[in-house]
Amino acid sequence: MMLDKVEYWLDLCDYDLETAKAMQNTRRYLYVGFMCHQIAEKGFKAIIASKTDDIPPKIHALQRLAEIGGFFGELNDKQFALLDFLTPLQIEARYPEHKERIVQQLSKERCEKLISETEELLCWIKTKLGK
Repeated sequence: MMLDKVEYWLDLCDYDLETAKAMQNTRRYLYVGFMCHQIAEKGFKAIIASKTDDIPPKIHALQRLAEIGGFFGELNDKQFALLDFLTPLQIEARYPEHKERIVQQLSKERCEKLISETEELLCWIKTKLGK
């Protein structure tokens, strides 16, 4: 059932949000950024799952997922700025050669803002899904 697939993605979002907060509390800022990317990605995949019987594509490009989901034009400037910031974190968190450069961008205060903005995006996603 498609509803189960949507709930699956949303449950992962909630879990990843708690993980992002745990990483914030332990000052592992690189992983705060990575988890915030995961929340946006999985939330967008929940929207895609709600509209199709297909499994959402196995891609990580947030703006491309928004295009596939048909809601790219509904995103506001603040959301676009968040996606622009999050997109490289998915790749660069996985490859250590970029770690120091990324960590410099992710201060305690920046990560607090990142979590807050990601929570807002997740609320927008859930509202869009009638949750």
